Amino acid sequence: MTLKSKDKRSFNSSIKNCLEGISYVIINEVNFRREIFLGIIALILSYILKISKEEFIIVLIMICLVLTIEIINTAIERAVDLVTKEYKYLAKVAKDVSAGAVLVVSIFALVIGVIIFIPKII
Repeated sequence: MTLKSKDKRSFNSSIKNCLEGISYVIINEVNFRREIFLGIIALILSYILKISKEEFIIVLIMICLVLTIEIINTAIERAVDLVTKEYKYLAKVAKDVSAGAVLVVSIFALVIGVIIFIPKII
């Protein structure tokens, strides 16, 4: 992946770079693959349990939010690794905080999933 100035980047090359970034996360991040798997399960449950359109939109938003925050977490971790390979307290804080963001969103996604799916299952 080569970096070009903003003036020379075409729409197609921007899309290509975006897809390379997503591909990197899929290949290199086990948590991202796990979150995709859980998202697929949520979509299958949505279909089986025939949730409302509004509930389905909420499920889609939560899946997207978890995946997006995981991508941002990966970007922060790689940027920190680029700056330093040795232990530095602030590098640890940056990584821990970004991982914490994934945890917070994942917990909220779980709570929303319970609120939506459990009444349908019961």
